[in-house]
Amino acid sequence: MATALADVLAGYAVAGLGNPAALGWLLVSTACLYAGGVVLNDVFDRDLDRTERPERPIPSGRVTVPAASTLGGGLLAFGVLAASEASTAAGIVAAATAASVLLYDAWGKRQGLLGPVNMGMCRGLNLLLGIAAAPPVLAEAWPLALLPLVYITAVTAVSRGEVHGGRRGIAAFALISLSGVLVALLALALRHAGGSSAGVGFTALLAWRVLPAFWGVYETPEPGPIRHATRTGVLSLVLLDAVIGATYGGALYSLAIVATGLVAWSLARLFAVT
Repeated sequence: MATALADVLAGYAVAGLGNPAALGWLLVSTACLYAGGVVLNDVFDRDLDRTERPERPIPSGRVTVPAASTLGGGLLAFGVLAASEASTAAGIVAAATAASVLLYDAWGKRQGLLGPVNMGMCRGLNLLLGIAAAPPVLAEAWPLALLPLVYITAVTAVSRGEVHGGRRGIAAFALISLSGVLVALLALALRHAGGSSAGVGFTALLAWRVLPAFWGVYETPEPGPIRHATRTGVLSLVLLDAVIGATYGGALYSLAIVATGLVAWSLARLFAVT
């Protein structure tokens, strides 16, 4: 969830940092959308979990399917309502995010290329959720959503091999995609004098973290390297957000985004990250 909050913080920097009340609603919104997606993922995976993870709440009988469905749906609905308090545009973006989350949980995660793209859309829309704090800016800055979309598409495509191993072609696709995102981030940071130095620094740090990990998958497309690259890629999304935050909000603001990354990295020591 910490990485979802970082997406919104980055988007809010693009929006101009001028509406703190809206930011509060948007942070509540993304937290609810994320949590609702997690709950509904368990609902749609209940048959598989009966075999592979019978200790999970639904297959173990601790939580019923109707109760989980109600909770997950309620969280998504409240996420949309909370975003609507920030702006009408934010409510529309949140509704699109909820629809993308549902599509992924129910269908997308079992698809080939379309599944990773679906997950990338969820992250791209989450960045737009933060930008929607200033609807006029959203109309101009929406292409920024392509950065997390492409990044998470690449990471998710590789993650499909966490159990049985992957293919070098998928790893090559991920490396090319991630390299493109890094070049775009560098260009973005250099175009804005206020945050350029911090933005360039975070871009370099992101490259240092993800490129060796995914090169390792290209060399050895087996479950171990794939799990390492997936974990690294997901947690390092915060650095992508930090580049955007530094570019539009300044170096100090970007530290708040990095702080959410520290929370994510700390939680990752306790829970699996995929």
